[in-house]
Amino acid sequence: MKEAKLLDVDGSVNMSFKLKSPYKIDNTPIYFVEEEDGVLGRTNMNCSITINSKVRDTKQIESIIKHEKVHVKQIKDGRLAYDDNNIYHRKSGKGKWKVKKRSKQVDGSPINWWEAEAYKK
Repeated sequence: MKEAKLLDVDGSVNMSFKLKSPYKIDNTPIYFVEEEDGVLGRTNMNCSITINSKVRDTKQIESIIKHEKVHVKQIKDGRLAYDDNNIYHRKSGKGKWKVKKRSKQVDGSPINWWEAEAYKK
């Protein structure tokens, strides 16, 4: 009798354990776009990053990417989300979302824990 193979959606063999990759792949999409004044970078809800196309300094671009990747992780961990009107946040990634109304004073302010965390990196 032949042994049946269980295939995952991607066609790989379904094993009873997961193998961890020996290397780290970062495939975060990064785009340079025209941004409004005062915005250097932005993390989108699809976890892509946009950088103001007026920024030319390599060190500053690296710093912006490092900062925005913290937000990517926060979104992926379920600790941060936003829409056009509000920012939704929770420090643990579980439990009830806290809501903050978006404004120029709130967006990017280091007073907020999610920005303070990103500025530390």
